[in-house]
Amino acid sequence: MLAKLLTELDTVPHFDRFATVDEVNDGLARLADDHPGVATLRRIGTSRLGDPMLCLTVGDGPRHAVVAAGPHPNEPIGGLTVTHLAGRLCADAGLRRAAGCTWHIVACLDPDGTRLNEGWFAGPFTRTHYGRHFYRPAADEQVEWTFPFSYKRAYFDRVLPETLALMRLIDDTRPSFLTTLHNGESGGVFYYLNRPEPALQEVLTSLPARYGVPLHAGESEHPSVKQLEQAVYLTPAMEDLYDYMEALGHEPTEHISGAASDSYIKRYGALGLTAEVPYWTDAAAGDTTPTGQVYRDLLREHAAELTATSTLLSEVLAAVSGDLVSRSPFIRASRCFVPMVARMGATDEGRSGAAGNDRPATVAEVTSIRERLHSVRLRFGGMLLRALEGELAIGNATPAIRASAGRLAETYGGWCAAAEAGASSVTIPIRHLVSIQYGAILAGATHTAEPVP
Repeated sequence: MLAKLLTELDTVPHFDRFATVDEVNDGLARLADDHPGVATLRRIGTSRLGDPMLCLTVGDGPRHAVVAAGPHPNEPIGGLTVTHLAGRLCADAGLRRAAGCTWHIVACLDPDGTRLNEGWFAGPFTRTHYGRHFYRPAADEQVEWTFPFSYKRAYFDRVLPETLALMRLIDDTRPSFLTTLHNGESGGVFYYLNRPEPALQEVLTSLPARYGVPLHAGESEHPSVKQLEQAVYLTPAMEDLYDYMEALGHEPTEHISGAASDSYIKRYGALGLTAEVPYWTDAAAGDTTPTGQVYRDLLREHAAELTATSTLLSEVLAAVSGDLVSRSPFIRASRCFVPMVARMGATDEGRSGAAGNDRPATVAEVTSIRERLHSVRLRFGGMLLRALEGELAIGNATPAIRASAGRLAETYGGWCAAAEAGASSVTIPIRHLVSIQYGAILAGATHTAEPVP
């Protein structure tokens, strides 16, 4: 299987930019027009701002695979990946037969949010340009985190229209395989699976090296995540996150909105896969060599930096809160994420005292923690700055908003300079990003067709 897969990856073309929402929609519509006997296009839902959500169905295999781009709007690799996947499936009957699937390919799960990121899709692909055009919705406005959830004292049923569209597609098709196309920012490649699949894991972990991208060996996205092997994690369940927060003495309902698609598909026994592919990489991301820094001290330093960042952003928000009039998505996101940064700092401070953390930190851990701090500052500082600039743009130039925008812009400029100067990473060619994601999709879908030994 691996040899055929690698040959298929050679079909991925060169890209010099990421695709916009309209470009992905138009690409799938053209394929439906050009391949009427193979592919059909339908509307599966409507975004909160009225955008149609399109799905291209290709083939007629006995099993169903759902592939959806744009679950988070700052993660656009999937737009190119689904366009290429759909084109290859339409053109190559042998490829359709190989996986034995009817494919349901969703153009974009969050078109409204994705449009707010399109300012950086054509580059330059620097941390600064990315951060200044970054948008990530508040937790309860994210398609991937607003599936129904009920556990202990947590209850969530404020399902978004976009989430409901994906839920209906899942219920209609009862897929054997689902992937929503995410990607990271920096470091190495890693994967989530909703159940251990050793044979598939072997294929997945072999793909990045073909493109000179390391496997992630640093910190996981959250301490509650369970690792299956290097760079392969068990998809986190909200129940596990709840229990983890409860054990730390935190209020879990303040951290959790809804569940994710990986949890929802369990009712159908489907395999869920997420390939997290970064924009920038660094050889240090896969380096497990011990350093001279104690891991406990690394966590405490990171906690202090996160706390200081949250304090500054909180002060800016507090200074302008009485003057804001727009309730823009940037303001809603800032009100969600700025307190979250403080909780991240408290979590790292708390776990620094755990047994065994007096060991040396690895190069990969030092690198991933440094990159996380840059990411937090550039993401959430950038969104708050966009919120204030939006207020100024509609004429709401009160003294507090003017002063706070100036203060934050100066601080943010320093954060950007530090991120650019402190990084030894390189920008990964977009073709390589799409190839890794495309390979993971084909490997996952094909794996579900293979008999269990």
